[in-house]
Amino acid sequence: MDYSSKLLENAVNEVSRLPGIGKRTALRLVLHLLKQPAEHTSYLSNALLSLRNEVKSCKQCHNISDTEICDICSNPKRNRELVCIVEDIRDVMAIENTSQFQGLYHVLGGKISPIEGIGPQNLMIDSLVNKVASGEIKELIFALSSTMEGDTTNFYIFKQIEKYNITTSTIARGIAVGDELEYADEVTLGRSILNRIPFEQSLKS
Repeated sequence: MDYSSKLLENAVNEVSRLPGIGKRTALRLVLHLLKQPAEHTSYLSNALLSLRNEVKSCKQCHNISDTEICDICSNPKRNRELVCIVEDIRDVMAIENTSQFQGLYHVLGGKISPIEGIGPQNLMIDSLVNKVASGEIKELIFALSSTMEGDTTNFYIFKQIEKYNITTSTIARGIAVGDELEYADEVTLGRSILNRIPFEQSLKS
């Protein structure tokens, strides 16, 4: 693709680095920004810089937060004995939108995937095991996507905590095999959480 401006080309190249955005889409977005008032571009760039420089990871659940402890973990009305294990913030948002879960979360930051070079040591698993060992959690809900990587991660965590006196469950398979939680509709996801099954039972299915 030939560009009439090196500045335009550089902007398109940077935007096209974002997932799911090719060069043509990037060009359309950049040209759109050029047509907007200059302050609109400043708002966008400032928002992205603030996000990159100021966003924090909650010290308790590892969710993205503006403060050291996120709003969910600091909410006294949440059930602190019930923890839902998810991959990332998108899953937290999806589950919160159902209004069916009143416990806390533990964000792993990914799933075990040897092909991508992601092992247990790359995820927030040790801190989860420490929480379980402390006795403060009564039930863990495995809410990773029903993919090979998700099932592998669930099983690995289960083996790490099975010696402790804790209930483990998994969301019901109202979520189709291979589906990601963020794409599930709120009713289906909400029912999957409410109708969760013992994790050991899922190993037999």
